[in-house]
Amino acid sequence: MRTRAAVLRHIGLPHPYRESRPLVIEDVELAPPGRDEVLVRIRAAGLCHSDLSVINGDRPRPVPMALGHEAAGEVMQLGAGVTDLAVGDHVALVFVPSCGHCLPCCEGRPALCEPGAAANGAGTLLSGARRLAQPDGAPIHHHLGCSAFAEHAVVSRRSLVKLDPALPFDEAALFGCAVLTGVGAVVNTAQVRAGQSIAVIGLGGVGLAAVIGAVAAGAREVIAVDLSSQKRETALSLGATSAFDGADPECVDKIRAATQGGLDHVFEFAGSIRAFETAYRITRRGGTTVTAGLPPPSATFALPVVNLVAEERTVKGSYIGTCVPTRDLPRYVSLYRSGRMPVDRLMSGRLTLDEINEGFDRLHRGEAIRQVVVFP
Repeated sequence: MRTRAAVLRHIGLPHPYRESRPLVIEDVELAPPGRDEVLVRIRAAGLCHSDLSVINGDRPRPVPMALGHEAAGEVMQLGAGVTDLAVGDHVALVFVPSCGHCLPCCEGRPALCEPGAAANGAGTLLSGARRLAQPDGAPIHHHLGCSAFAEHAVVSRRSLVKLDPALPFDEAALFGCAVLTGVGAVVNTAQVRAGQSIAVIGLGGVGLAAVIGAVAAGAREVIAVDLSSQKRETALSLGATSAFDGADPECVDKIRAATQGGLDHVFEFAGSIRAFETAYRITRRGGTTVTAGLPPPSATFALPVVNLVAEERTVKGSYIGTCVPTRDLPRYVSLYRSGRMPVDRLMSGRLTLDEINEGFDRLHRGEAIRQVVVFP
Protein backbone atom coordinates (compact mmCIF):
# COMPACT_ATOMS: atom_id res chain seq x y z
CA MET A 1 0.00 0.00 0.00
CA ARG A 2 1.03 3.62 -0.36
CA THR A 3 1.15 5.93 2.67
CA ARG A 4 2.59 9.30 3.68
CA ALA A 5 5.62 9.46 5.97
CA ALA A 6 8.24 11.91 7.25
CA VAL A 7 11.52 10.69 5.75
CA LEU A 8 14.97 11.88 6.85
CA ARG A 9 17.40 11.86 3.92
CA HIS A 10 20.21 14.09 5.17
CA ILE A 11 21.57 14.27 8.73
CA GLY A 12 22.86 17.51 10.23
CA LEU A 13 21.04 20.08 8.11
CA PRO A 14 21.18 23.60 9.61
CA HIS A 15 18.54 25.38 11.65
CA PRO A 16 15.88 26.55 11.28
CA TYR A 17 14.34 23.29 10.11
CA ARG A 18 11.34 25.10 8.67
CA GLU A 19 13.79 26.28 5.98
CA SER A 20 16.25 23.37 5.62
CA ARG A 21 13.39 20.78 5.78
CA PRO A 22 15.33 17.72 7.03
CA LEU A 23 12.08 15.74 7.16
CA VAL A 24 10.44 15.37 3.77
CA ILE A 25 6.76 14.43 3.74
CA GLU A 26 6.41 12.00 0.87
CA ASP A 27 4.51 9.01 -0.42
CA VAL A 28 6.21 5.70 0.39
CA GLU A 29 5.41 2.08 -0.33
CA LEU A 30 4.53 -0.04 2.70
CA ALA A 31 4.60 -3.82 2.26
CA PRO A 32 2.05 -6.02 4.07
CA PRO A 33 3.01 -7.37 7.49
CA GLY A 34 5.11 -10.50 7.53
CA ARG A 35 5.02 -13.24 10.10
CA ASP A 36 4.65 -11.88 13.67
CA GLU A 37 4.12 -8.37 12.31
CA VAL A 38 1.17 -5.98 12.41
CA LEU A 39 -0.08 -3.17 10.19
CA VAL A 40 -1.04 -0.20 12.36
CA ARG A 41 -2.89 2.94 11.39
CA ILE A 42 -0.98 5.61 13.29
CA ARG A 43 -3.29 8.05 15.06
CA ALA A 44 -0.82 10.11 17.11
CA ALA A 45 2.98 10.37 17.38
CA GLY A 46 5.06 12.47 19.79
CA LEU A 47 8.14 14.53 18.95
CA CYS A 48 11.02 13.42 21.17
CA HIS A 49 14.64 14.49 21.64
CA SER A 50 15.64 11.01 20.48
CA ASP A 51 14.18 11.91 17.08
CA LEU A 52 15.95 15.28 17.19
CA SER A 53 19.27 13.60 18.00
CA VAL A 54 19.00 11.63 14.75
CA ILE A 55 18.09 14.73 12.75
CA ASN A 56 21.02 16.78 14.12
CA GLY A 57 23.55 13.94 13.94
CA ASP A 58 24.11 13.33 17.66
CA ARG A 59 22.79 9.77 17.23
CA PRO A 60 23.59 8.79 13.64
CA ARG A 61 21.28 6.31 11.94
CA PRO A 62 21.24 4.92 8.40
CA VAL A 63 19.34 7.06 5.91
CA PRO A 64 16.94 7.40 4.25
CA MET A 65 14.92 6.66 7.36
CA ALA A 66 11.27 7.20 8.25
CA LEU A 67 11.42 8.71 11.73
CA GLY A 68 9.17 8.54 14.78
CA HIS A 69 9.09 6.13 17.72
CA GLU A 70 6.55 7.38 20.31
CA ALA A 71 3.07 6.63 19.03
CA ALA A 72 -0.34 5.04 19.35
CA GLY A 73 -2.66 3.68 16.71
CA GLU A 74 -5.19 1.12 15.60
CA VAL A 75 -4.57 -2.41 14.33
CA MET A 76 -5.52 -2.78 10.65
CA GLN A 77 -4.05 -6.12 9.60
CA LEU A 78 -2.39 -9.06 11.31
CA GLY A 79 0.54 -11.00 9.92
CA ALA A 80 0.77 -14.77 10.21
CA GLY A 81 1.26 -16.00 13.75
CA VAL A 82 -0.30 -12.99 15.50
CA THR A 83 -3.19 -14.42 17.50
CA ASP A 84 -3.41 -12.17 20.57
CA LEU A 85 -4.51 -8.97 18.79
CA ALA A 86 -7.55 -8.22 16.67
CA VAL A 87 -8.29 -5.73 13.94
CA GLY A 88 -9.51 -2.54 15.61
CA ASP A 89 -7.46 -2.96 18.80
CA HIS A 90 -5.77 0.17 20.10
CA VAL A 91 -2.03 -0.18 20.66
CA ALA A 92 1.00 1.80 21.83
CA LEU A 93 4.31 1.41 20.01
CA VAL A 94 7.43 0.59 22.04
CA PHE A 95 10.80 1.47 20.54
CA VAL A 96 12.76 -1.65 21.52
CA PRO A 97 11.12 -4.87 20.35
CA SER A 98 11.86 -7.77 22.68
CA CYS A 99 12.50 -11.21 21.22
CA GLY A 100 11.65 -13.02 24.46
CA HIS A 101 14.52 -15.50 24.04
CA CYS A 102 17.88 -13.73 24.47
CA LEU A 103 19.56 -13.61 27.89
CA PRO A 104 18.34 -10.09 28.87
CA CYS A 105 14.77 -11.00 27.87
CA CYS A 106 14.97 -14.23 29.89
CA GLU A 107 16.22 -12.23 32.86
CA GLY A 108 13.15 -9.98 32.67
CA ARG A 109 15.02 -7.07 31.07
CA PRO A 110 13.38 -6.73 27.64
CA ALA A 111 14.62 -3.15 27.25
CA LEU A 112 18.07 -4.68 26.71
CA CYS A 113 16.94 -7.23 24.13
CA GLU A 114 19.99 -8.06 22.02
CA PRO A 115 18.24 -8.84 18.70
CA GLY A 116 16.05 -5.78 19.27
CA ALA A 117 19.08 -3.54 19.71
CA ALA A 118 20.74 -5.01 16.61
CA ALA A 119 17.61 -4.47 14.51
CA ASN A 120 17.26 -0.89 15.73
CA GLY A 121 20.87 -0.15 14.85
CA ALA A 122 20.44 -1.60 11.38
CA GLY A 123 17.17 0.22 10.71
CA THR A 124 15.09 -2.94 10.30
CA LEU A 125 12.19 -4.62 12.06
CA LEU A 126 12.94 -7.37 14.57
CA SER A 127 12.76 -9.95 11.77
CA GLY A 128 15.54 -8.16 9.89
CA ALA A 129 13.12 -7.10 7.16
CA ARG A 130 12.38 -3.63 5.84
CA ARG A 131 8.76 -3.06 4.86
CA LEU A 132 9.23 0.53 3.69
CA ALA A 133 10.41 1.52 0.22
CA GLN A 134 10.51 4.44 -2.13
CA PRO A 135 8.19 4.32 -5.17
CA ASP A 136 11.14 3.06 -7.26
CA GLY A 137 11.67 0.15 -4.86
CA ALA A 138 14.75 1.50 -3.05
CA PRO A 139 14.56 0.61 0.66
CA ILE A 140 13.78 3.06 3.47
CA HIS A 141 15.06 2.28 6.96
CA HIS A 142 12.80 1.94 9.99
CA HIS A 143 13.42 4.17 13.01
CA LEU A 144 13.63 2.02 16.15
CA GLY A 145 11.27 -0.51 14.62
CA CYS A 146 8.43 2.02 14.53
CA SER A 147 8.72 4.77 11.87
CA ALA A 148 5.67 6.37 13.41
CA PHE A 149 5.68 9.79 11.71
CA ALA A 150 3.50 8.21 9.07
CA GLU A 151 -0.12 7.47 8.36
CA HIS A 152 0.56 3.73 8.62
CA ALA A 153 3.36 1.51 9.92
CA VAL A 154 4.23 -2.17 9.86
CA VAL A 155 5.87 -3.18 13.13
CA SER A 156 6.83 -6.32 14.99
CA ARG A 157 4.17 -7.69 17.32
CA ARG A 158 6.93 -7.38 19.92
CA SER A 159 6.82 -3.60 19.49
CA LEU A 160 3.17 -3.27 20.54
CA VAL A 161 1.23 -3.09 23.80
CA LYS A 162 -2.55 -3.31 23.72
CA LEU A 163 -4.35 -0.28 25.17
CA ASP A 164 -7.67 0.52 26.79
CA PRO A 165 -9.68 1.97 23.86
CA ALA A 166 -11.11 4.67 26.15
CA LEU A 167 -7.69 6.37 26.25
CA PRO A 168 -7.41 9.12 23.60
CA PHE A 169 -4.72 8.41 21.03
CA ASP A 170 -2.83 11.69 21.57
CA GLU A 171 -2.50 10.95 25.28
CA ALA A 172 -1.76 7.26 24.68
CA ALA A 173 1.19 8.13 22.44
CA LEU A 174 3.08 9.69 25.36
CA PHE A 175 3.17 6.43 27.28
CA GLY A 176 5.35 4.62 24.73
CA CYS A 177 8.46 6.71 25.40
CA ALA A 178 8.18 9.74 27.70
CA VAL A 179 6.23 7.97 30.43
CA LEU A 180 7.90 4.56 30.18
CA THR A 181 11.33 6.21 30.30
CA GLY A 182 10.75 8.92 32.91
CA VAL A 183 8.45 7.14 35.34
CA GLY A 184 10.33 3.88 34.82
CA ALA A 185 13.66 5.46 35.73
CA VAL A 186 12.14 6.42 39.07
CA VAL A 187 10.21 3.28 39.98
CA ASN A 188 12.22 0.58 38.17
CA THR A 189 15.83 1.73 37.76
CA ALA A 190 16.21 3.64 41.04
CA GLN A 191 13.32 1.97 42.90
CA VAL A 192 12.55 5.19 44.75
CA ARG A 193 10.77 4.53 48.03
CA ALA A 194 8.21 6.69 49.79
CA GLY A 195 9.93 9.37 51.88
CA GLN A 196 13.13 9.54 49.82
CA SER A 197 14.47 12.68 48.15
CA ILE A 198 15.11 13.09 44.43
CA ALA A 199 16.20 15.66 41.87
CA VAL A 200 15.48 15.72 38.13
CA ILE A 201 17.84 17.53 35.76
CA GLY A 202 16.41 18.23 32.31
CA LEU A 203 12.68 18.95 32.24
CA GLY A 204 11.62 17.83 28.80
CA GLY A 205 8.84 15.29 28.39
CA VAL A 206 10.88 12.49 29.98
CA GLY A 207 12.14 14.62 32.87
CA LEU A 208 8.69 15.94 33.72
CA ALA A 209 7.33 12.39 33.52
CA ALA A 210 9.97 11.49 36.13
CA VAL A 211 8.72 14.34 38.33
CA ILE A 212 5.18 12.98 38.02
CA GLY A 213 6.43 9.47 38.80
CA ALA A 214 8.38 10.61 41.85
CA VAL A 215 5.35 12.41 43.26
CA ALA A 216 3.20 9.32 42.68
CA ALA A 217 5.88 7.16 44.36
CA GLY A 218 5.72 9.31 47.50
CA ALA A 219 9.06 11.11 47.35
CA ARG A 220 9.16 13.69 50.14
CA GLU A 221 11.36 16.11 48.21
CA VAL A 222 11.40 16.57 44.44
CA ILE A 223 13.85 19.14 43.09
CA ALA A 224 13.59 20.24 39.46
CA VAL A 225 16.57 21.66 37.54
CA ASP A 226 16.49 23.19 34.06
CA LEU A 227 17.69 26.19 32.07
CA SER A 228 14.10 27.18 31.23
CA SER A 229 12.12 29.12 33.81
CA GLN A 230 8.89 28.04 32.11
CA LYS A 231 9.77 24.35 32.47
CA ARG A 232 10.74 24.88 36.10
CA GLU A 233 7.34 26.45 36.70
CA THR A 234 5.68 23.49 35.00
CA ALA A 235 7.59 21.09 37.25
CA LEU A 236 6.43 22.99 40.34
CA SER A 237 2.83 22.82 39.13
CA LEU A 238 3.23 19.03 38.75
CA GLY A 239 4.37 18.56 42.35
CA ALA A 240 8.08 19.44 42.48
CA THR A 241 8.87 20.96 45.88
CA SER A 242 11.53 23.41 44.60
CA ALA A 243 13.29 24.36 41.37
CA PHE A 244 16.75 25.65 40.47
CA ASP A 245 18.24 27.29 37.39
CA GLY A 246 20.77 24.91 35.83
CA ALA A 247 22.62 27.89 34.31
CA ASP A 248 23.35 29.41 37.72
CA PRO A 249 27.07 28.89 38.46
CA GLU A 250 26.15 28.36 42.13
CA CYS A 251 23.41 25.83 41.32
CA VAL A 252 25.26 22.85 42.84
CA ASP A 253 26.19 24.69 46.02
CA LYS A 254 22.65 26.00 46.46
CA ILE A 255 21.10 22.56 46.06
CA ARG A 256 23.59 20.90 48.41
CA ALA A 257 22.95 23.60 51.01
CA ALA A 258 19.17 23.27 50.65
CA THR A 259 19.33 19.47 51.02
CA GLN A 260 21.98 19.15 53.75
CA GLY A 261 24.52 17.58 51.43
CA GLY A 262 22.54 16.13 48.54
CA LEU A 263 19.70 13.87 47.53
CA ASP A 264 19.01 10.14 47.66
CA HIS A 265 18.45 9.82 43.91
CA VAL A 266 19.33 12.24 41.12
CA PHE A 267 18.12 11.73 37.55
CA GLU A 268 19.78 13.30 34.49
CA PHE A 269 17.69 13.56 31.33
CA ALA A 270 19.40 16.48 29.54
CA GLY A 271 21.86 14.38 27.56
CA SER A 272 24.87 16.59 28.36
CA ILE A 273 28.05 15.94 30.32
CA ARG A 274 27.61 19.19 32.24
CA ALA A 275 24.16 18.07 33.37
CA PHE A 276 25.49 14.65 34.38
CA GLU A 277 28.30 16.28 36.35
CA THR A 278 25.74 18.41 38.18
CA ALA A 279 23.66 15.31 38.89
CA TYR A 280 26.65 13.47 40.34
CA ARG A 281 27.68 16.41 42.53
CA ILE A 282 24.24 16.85 44.10
CA THR A 283 23.85 13.14 44.92
CA ARG A 284 24.39 12.51 48.63
CA ARG A 285 26.82 10.05 50.21
CA GLY A 286 25.41 6.59 49.64
CA GLY A 287 23.05 7.89 46.97
CA THR A 288 22.34 6.92 43.37
CA THR A 289 22.86 8.95 40.21
CA VAL A 290 20.76 7.76 37.25
CA THR A 291 21.23 8.92 33.68
CA ALA A 292 18.79 8.37 30.85
CA GLY A 293 20.15 11.18 28.68
CA LEU A 294 21.66 10.28 25.34
CA PRO A 295 24.66 12.51 24.56
CA PRO A 296 26.75 11.95 21.41
CA PRO A 297 28.63 8.61 21.50
CA SER A 298 31.94 10.44 21.89
CA ALA A 299 30.91 12.09 25.18
CA THR A 300 32.78 10.82 28.26
CA PHE A 301 32.79 11.59 32.00
CA ALA A 302 35.81 11.32 34.31
CA LEU A 303 34.43 9.49 37.33
CA PRO A 304 36.16 10.25 40.66
CA VAL A 305 36.74 6.66 41.72
CA VAL A 306 37.87 7.33 45.29
CA ASN A 307 34.69 9.32 45.83
CA LEU A 308 32.67 6.46 44.33
CA VAL A 309 34.24 4.01 46.78
CA ALA A 310 34.54 6.07 49.97
CA GLU A 311 30.99 7.39 49.72
CA GLU A 312 29.45 4.12 48.44
CA ARG A 313 27.94 5.93 45.48
CA THR A 314 26.01 4.25 42.67
CA VAL A 315 25.87 5.40 39.04
CA LYS A 316 23.28 3.71 36.84
CA GLY A 317 22.09 3.95 33.29
CA SER A 318 18.41 3.65 32.50
CA TYR A 319 17.07 2.69 29.07
CA ILE A 320 13.31 2.89 28.52
CA GLY A 321 13.01 3.10 32.29
CA THR A 322 14.25 -0.50 32.78
CA CYS A 323 10.70 -1.35 31.79
CA VAL A 324 8.75 -4.45 31.00
CA PRO A 325 6.32 -2.76 28.60
CA THR A 326 3.46 -5.24 28.86
CA ARG A 327 3.61 -4.93 32.66
CA ASP A 328 4.41 -1.26 33.12
CA LEU A 329 2.51 0.57 30.42
CA PRO A 330 -0.96 -0.60 31.55
CA ARG A 331 -0.03 0.24 35.16
CA TYR A 332 0.98 3.77 34.24
CA VAL A 333 -2.19 4.24 32.21
CA SER A 334 -4.21 3.11 35.23
CA LEU A 335 -2.40 5.61 37.48
CA TYR A 336 -3.10 8.35 34.94
CA ARG A 337 -6.78 7.51 34.68
CA SER A 338 -7.11 7.48 38.46
CA GLY A 339 -5.71 11.04 38.58
CA ARG A 340 -2.41 10.12 40.25
CA MET A 341 -0.15 10.86 37.24
CA PRO A 342 -1.32 13.85 35.13
CA VAL A 343 0.41 12.74 31.93
CA ASP A 344 -1.87 14.88 29.75
CA ARG A 345 -0.20 18.01 31.13
CA LEU A 346 3.02 17.04 29.36
CA MET A 347 1.37 17.83 26.04
CA SER A 348 2.31 21.28 24.75
CA GLY A 349 0.76 21.24 21.28
CA ARG A 350 -0.79 19.23 18.46
CA LEU A 351 0.55 19.30 14.90
CA THR A 352 -0.23 17.99 11.47
CA LEU A 353 2.37 15.87 9.72
CA ASP A 354 3.16 18.78 7.38
CA GLU A 355 4.11 20.95 10.39
CA ILE A 356 6.69 18.53 11.77
CA ASN A 357 9.84 20.48 10.84
CA GLU A 358 8.52 23.57 12.63
CA GLY A 359 7.75 21.34 15.61
CA PHE A 360 11.36 20.19 15.79
CA ASP A 361 12.48 23.83 15.65
CA ARG A 362 10.43 24.47 18.79
CA LEU A 363 11.84 21.36 20.46
CA HIS A 364 15.40 22.42 19.60
CA ARG A 365 14.80 25.88 21.10
CA GLY A 366 13.39 24.38 24.30
CA GLU A 367 9.96 25.89 23.72
CA ALA A 368 7.99 22.65 23.85
CA ILE A 369 7.62 19.69 26.17
CA ARG A 370 5.70 17.13 24.11
CA GLN A 371 4.19 18.06 20.77
CA VAL A 372 2.06 15.38 19.15
CA VAL A 373 1.40 14.86 15.46
CA VAL A 374 -2.26 13.90 15.19
CA PHE A 375 -3.56 11.97 12.19
CA PRO A 376 -7.23 12.21 11.15
